[in-house]
Amino acid sequence: MVMAILPLAAVPAGAKDHSASAQAAVLNYWTKDRIANAKPRDFVRNADGTFSKAKVPTKGKPGGGGGGAGNNVLGGSWNGGGAVLKLSGKVLFTMNSGDYICSGTLIADPTNNDRSIVVTAGHCSYDAADGGFARNWTFYPEFDTNATYTCSQSKWGCWVASALAVHRGFAQAGGFNTQATIYDWSFGVIKNGGFANNLAETALGATMAKTFMAPAVGSQTFNFGYPAAGKYHGYDLIYCADQIFNDPLNDNLTFGVDCDMTGGSSGGPWLGGFNANTGAGTVDSVNSYGYSGPYSFFCPL
Repeated sequence: MVMAILPLAAVPAGAKDHSASAQAAVLNYWTKDRIANAKPRDFVRNADGTFSKAKVPTKGKPGGGGGGAGNNVLGGSWNGGGAVLKLSGKVLFTMNSGDYICSGTLIADPTNNDRSIVVTAGHCSYDAADGGFARNWTFYPEFDTNATYTCSQSKWGCWVASALAVHRGFAQAGGFNTQATIYDWSFGVIKNGGFANNLAETALGATMAKTFMAPAVGSQTFNFGYPAAGKYHGYDLIYCADQIFNDPLNDNLTFGVDCDMTGGSSGGPWLGGFNANTGAGTVDSVNSYGYSGPYSFFCPL
């Protein structure tokens, strides 16, 4: 599989607010059955250059395991712990067509201690043809450690977004197409409630740094996610590690890496300068789209 990436830089196209009572209703909405049955929401690029929603294949045998980080890993279980285990997790959300899952990561927001920020793919927050901004948008951090599929019994609980933001270039793309891939990221804003400081730093002890610079072709990246289709079952944090290249089939507008993650990994982080001992790095981008056929890639922006 190959994955691609674009630099992170956001201009909100809009946002959706939730009152305290609405947030409680969202947590009640995400029952164990709804979390377990939410479908991956991913896109693949077809041979004719169009994009379509990826089909969810029948589950097979679980993916092969991995330990810490290797130089080239095409899809291994992340057993190294550290920041990436805590700060990445599942994104739960509802569109008109149903309940879905993606992956996401808590990132630092030094400008405002009253909120925490989760970065994921744009198509995990907004689709003009499927209801606009997602509803019931919720982040479930460190899912791997205690995959109960219940917010009340999870290690850190589930965090409901009070606002969502996407780039106007994504919102105005007219569907998931080449333009959309250039801007396929979004931010979920989590209000901190009674916490005096950033919720992520208070509860989890850390946040991940982000960058606004494009990665260098040939440099190594580590990308993570919770794939839940094919040989993967959605409860294990999976990673790939390989060298970045341009995606020539997408006019070199996005970047790619060899990887075999499947649906559900959309929105997972691409980490530059990754330290396998601490599990920390800089979020350069997120998993965005893939390819069907013998090489199925997800391409982060």
